[in-house]
Amino acid sequence: MSLSRALDPMESTSAPATEGAATPAARGASTFFSQPLVPILTALGVLVLVVTAINFARSAGLVAALWGAGGLAVAVWLRTSRDRVYDVCFGGLLTVGIMAGEVMAGNPVGLSVMFTVANMIEIVGAVLLVRRFAPTLNLSTVDGAVRFLLCGAVLAPIPAAAFSTAWLTVLVGADPLASFQTWWFGHALGLAVFGAFGVSLTRPHLAALTRPWRAVEAVSLMGLVLAVTVAVFMMVRAPLGFAVIPVMILVAARLRILGTAAALVIVTLTAVGGAMAGVGPFSGANVDLADRAVLAQTMVFLGCLPIFLIAALLEERDALAERARLGRVRAEAASEAKSRLLANVAHEIKSPIGGVIGIGDLWKAGQLGPVSPTQAEMAEMLVKTARQVEALAHDLLDVARAESGAVKVELRPTDVPGLLEDVRRTVALRPEAAGLRLEMDCAGDGLVALADSQRLAQVVGNLASNAVKYGASGGVVRFVARRAPRAIRIEVVDQGPGLTAEKQAQLFEPFNRLGLERSAIEGHGIGLALAKRLTELQGGSIGVTSQPGAGATFWIELPAA
Repeated sequence: MSLSRALDPMESTSAPATEGAATPAARGASTFFSQPLVPILTALGVLVLVVTAINFARSAGLVAALWGAGGLAVAVWLRTSRDRVYDVCFGGLLTVGIMAGEVMAGNPVGLSVMFTVANMIEIVGAVLLVRRFAPTLNLSTVDGAVRFLLCGAVLAPIPAAAFSTAWLTVLVGADPLASFQTWWFGHALGLAVFGAFGVSLTRPHLAALTRPWRAVEAVSLMGLVLAVTVAVFMMVRAPLGFAVIPVMILVAARLRILGTAAALVIVTLTAVGGAMAGVGPFSGANVDLADRAVLAQTMVFLGCLPIFLIAALLEERDALAERARLGRVRAEAASEAKSRLLANVAHEIKSPIGGVIGIGDLWKAGQLGPVSPTQAEMAEMLVKTARQVEALAHDLLDVARAESGAVKVELRPTDVPGLLEDVRRTVALRPEAAGLRLEMDCAGDGLVALADSQRLAQVVGNLASNAVKYGASGGVVRFVARRAPRAIRIEVVDQGPGLTAEKQAQLFEPFNRLGLERSAIEGHGIGLALAKRLTELQGGSIGVTSQPGAGATFWIELPAA
């Protein structure tokens, strides 16, 4: 197995069928010993980091101000762990690596054992806490990043710090407060920075850097971070640590989680390294080594580590945006499929319905033989019903064309009062308009809209048809035209029962009759949806104003010619 594949927790190898009877312990031991490269390299890396930290980062007696070994161990352990046997083997190898590093760095055997136990308490605690409270290891969300940092970096070092402080106080008389503070700061910083960097090394993040321009940008930004941090923390004594923050924000904006984690490693090493070397803004004649280390650690914790959460927020936003884009693509595909289905159904309905209407007309006219009065009445009902189905087919076809963008509109100056009068006369001929007063109210001159007259008449006709069917109880339907700011406003007003706010929100949804499906009023629930789409195609807007018991006013606003 390759190193990158071994580090990917989301990828697992398929076991042969003959291994199905093997116990989990046998499988774990087999996996560990047949693929030892990653554990061995991790133990060697931990050994090197232990020696380095002890020799170059001790700031409070025997305690180092920066401890990267724990971060490396936790990251690899979390990324490669498979079962308890693997955990035991991996933990044992880490113990050997830490112990060897302590001895090689010159610590006495007893002290080395004590420090090894404390480090393993910390590493095992971090692994257990992260597995319990952040099991997905997803640092690309704010919740995942906060859980990892809180459990793996903030809480895990506390028991180890307390254990080591007690031992150091008893054995060498170390200052308890300074020892605990330095241990917790140094180990928490190592777990947060090195651990987050290790966990961030996932296939998707690395794949994003394979594009040449992206790789060049990443190298350039890391070079910028290195140059700024070296200048700020090693070359000048003025307190210019704030200058690192804008660079970190730039890295978070461009490289997201992985880039920010790498930049944090650079900032931490240079800040703490400068403090240990006695250079930079944290050095001074009256500042001892432990205080310099605390200042550097605090600067990284409070100034730079929160930017990691900004990177997580940006990456989470990217994921949500991508999910929304995919959802929109799927919705558009579903809408196109629905439109094609509606168009096909409408075409399939039109041909046979035309034949039914023709036969009904011939039957009613007596051209198919003698017709009794009852038969003539039945033939008339047949033709009426068939024409309703034909009108539905036309509406379905219009809806399908409008949603697919196949409807073409020709915007020309249109005399709105004349169009409303034509619609009023047409509606007055409908049987359901009998007994209704259809009034006109066109205020002002020059009521000319930029519209497609045929489509606008279809829209107003749909609104008027609804007003006649649903608002007939009021006895009056008014057609209103007036000027609005840079627009012409058309209103169809009825005095019917009105609409609740909930029904108004659903009014322009296709095939939604607002619970009137079983009423005596005929309809299919697509007229208003079609009116909305046709109005939008003409560059206008449509809506309704209504209150229960106070009628309804459907309005259209179109650009003035």
